[in-house]
Amino acid sequence: MKRYTIAVLPGDGIGPEVIAQAVRVLEAVGERFDIRFALETCPVGAAGVRAANSPLPPETRRAVTRSNAVLLGAVGDPALDGGGGAAPRELRPETGLLTLRKLLDVYANLRPVAVHPALAGCSPLKADRLRGVDLLVVRELTGGVYYGEPRGRNGKRAVNTLAYTTAEIERIARVAFEAARGRRRLVTSVDKANVLEVSQLWRETVTQVGRAYPDVRLEHCYVDTAAMRLVSEPASLDVVLTENMFGDILSDEAAVLAGSLGLLPSASLGPGPGLFEPVHGSAPPLAGRNVANPIGAIATVGLLLRHGLELPEGADAVDQAIAAALDAGARTPDIALAGEAAIGTAEMGARIAEFVLAEALEGLS
Repeated sequence: MKRYTIAVLPGDGIGPEVIAQAVRVLEAVGERFDIRFALETCPVGAAGVRAANSPLPPETRRAVTRSNAVLLGAVGDPALDGGGGAAPRELRPETGLLTLRKLLDVYANLRPVAVHPALAGCSPLKADRLRGVDLLVVRELTGGVYYGEPRGRNGKRAVNTLAYTTAEIERIARVAFEAARGRRRLVTSVDKANVLEVSQLWRETVTQVGRAYPDVRLEHCYVDTAAMRLVSEPASLDVVLTENMFGDILSDEAAVLAGSLGLLPSASLGPGPGLFEPVHGSAPPLAGRNVANPIGAIATVGLLLRHGLELPEGADAVDQAIAAALDAGARTPDIALAGEAAIGTAEMGARIAEFVLAEALEGLS
């Protein structure tokens, strides 16, 4: 029996609810493929502040560094929101998330976006714009303005620093080109090279890296143009390569294509354990109501199996079970159209887990 240690960080808001369903599906995969997952659950974000006065407590740091992979829910709590100055920066949930990413050195964030045919009506875009949409956002995750120094605020003046080195750009660019080789062999590199010196270095470095991939076509695109293309011609995009802040914004915009933020997973990769989390936030108003969509968290388990543990059969089983549940008409409130019945968070997780196991039974028949 294969054995893996997974650090589970449910987080805040709807995080614990959707992660509970992701774990349910992970355990179904373990049952089907005879794999043992040892789960170590630890607090992070506002939950960490409540438990240990830290958004990334020492016990959580130890757990993630000794794990094979990390499954994260979401962080965020209005009571600790930095926008209103309610808590010092070191106690904000987002500080815990940024510190976690830096601790694991997960510099490459992968956010796949595809439109399931059964959900085409959920997107505000017309169906003809969604045909053939299958893109991957490759976002640099541990550099840029979120981490740059100096930073701070002094009265009515504030400063943040946007900085990248050639080495940081080279390693994320290689991730994008390697991914493109397994897809449609197109990389769209996003920058703002007409006004930012950092983007000029980005463009020059990506071009240099691209010369080692003659089989992959490279195009450069300003970030404002990329934002327009995501809604006007999304099927023209394959791998979208971008720096940290641009990727944060564009990947959330891309969620509109799929129909809901609750559908999308992400994988953050580096030299050690990977960090896997759904794209959506903590959504405090939905917490505890059994209405949050767990599919993003469950699809994240698929990425964890594929990229974190190199278990492609398990990943395929998760992806197929999600598709089977949607084809069978399972809908949470965010993706239910007028007249369609909606089910809760727990029931959606249960149905997908059942399909994981049902596929195993079909394989034996």
